[in-house]
Amino acid sequence: MSLTRVVARLRARELSPREAVEGYLERIDARRDLNAYITVRAEEALAEADEAPRAPLYGAPIAVKDVIDIAGTRMTAASAILRDHVASRDADVVRRLRGAGAVLLGTLNLHEFAYGALTTSPHFGPARNPWSPEHVCGGSSGGSGAAAAADLAAGTLGTDTGGSIRIPAAFCGVTGVRPTQGVVPDGGLFPVAPTFDTIGPIARSAEDCALLFDAIAGTSTDVSGGVQGLRVGVVAPLFELASPEVAAVAEAAVAELAPFGARIDRAEVPLLEEAGTIQQLLMLPEATSVHLPWLRTRLADYGADVRARLLAGLFLPATAYASGLRLRERYRAGLEQVFERFDLLAAPAMPIVAPRIGEETVTVRGETAPYRLSLIPFNSPWSLAGLPVASLPCGFVDGLPVGLALVGRPREEAIVLRAGHAYQQATDWHERRPL
Repeated sequence: MSLTRVVARLRARELSPREAVEGYLERIDARRDLNAYITVRAEEALAEADEAPRAPLYGAPIAVKDVIDIAGTRMTAASAILRDHVASRDADVVRRLRGAGAVLLGTLNLHEFAYGALTTSPHFGPARNPWSPEHVCGGSSGGSGAAAAADLAAGTLGTDTGGSIRIPAAFCGVTGVRPTQGVVPDGGLFPVAPTFDTIGPIARSAEDCALLFDAIAGTSTDVSGGVQGLRVGVVAPLFELASPEVAAVAEAAVAELAPFGARIDRAEVPLLEEAGTIQQLLMLPEATSVHLPWLRTRLADYGADVRARLLAGLFLPATAYASGLRLRERYRAGLEQVFERFDLLAAPAMPIVAPRIGEETVTVRGETAPYRLSLIPFNSPWSLAGLPVASLPCGFVDGLPVGLALVGRPREEAIVLRAGHAYQQATDWHERRPL
């Protein structure tokens, strides 16, 4: 059931908050095979349901990624180092969710320390894709994507540093929104790279994501305006980099906007190919700086892939970070010129569908590359500039979901969500559910 529908039933008293929580707890228990949750707050959630304030999210059961503090609940970051850590107070977004009437079901699985794109933590096990449990659900907010797709929460929160909301949203066939950098408060979030990290919603639809976004950002978003007159720029090089099957599905999705009045044209994005490298120059040392004390004392407690990335950050010279800062500003300036011509940019959210668990490489258009590196060109161009991005389910390839990315100007989440809602009014991909 969508978050919008759950809230409507709660407000109409067709369903009580306690009944809603009980229903989700039953589904969580029935789908333990997905390993979407790290901690389920069963008793606490039932108690909170009885006291939920009659506010915009009155009684809605929500779950958050396990890098976001919930007072009195474990916050492990899917790591051995924080396995027994208990948060002493609520994160800012959790406090806002409570104020909006939400009930906190628990914390969701992720790639260790939110620093990867698979959600296959060696310490807590892999989260599995509800469409095919042999496949990954993406990362790092993989548990958030899996829980939203399998109806294990009415809505979820993830985090996005370099794609960690968009990847699982695309792979799990749900809607995910990376907000503009800095719009959502990050107090009580365990960081990856502080100048890129942001918290955002993953749920069934753009309308659901708007409800969650408004709760955590303190905004009021109207998604009903349609796309009449919106100028949509197609980022053709990313369609050409994606697998032909994925590109075809995404192209068809963009075409759905034209009959409703969107004006579609090709967009040229300066430094598009360099964006991934620029982000790595900044993200690698920022992430390493967060972990320096543990790298000195608990190196063996990291999973191999996360350890390798953190050590890589140690060996970048200081000049690399300085160059990254300069190049980021140059890149942002180029994008500002692009957005003088367009209101939104469109591209495939990901170049592939979800690979099988354990696959280390992917082959796209005859070229084989490490899985994580194949995703960077589709994520970094937007996270480098701190832009709002939605990933919308838009079809299937080989029985697995495909996502369409819509990218907006800074602080124009409302336009991104409005366009996403208009697309979802014309299609039913977001309503399809795994068995």
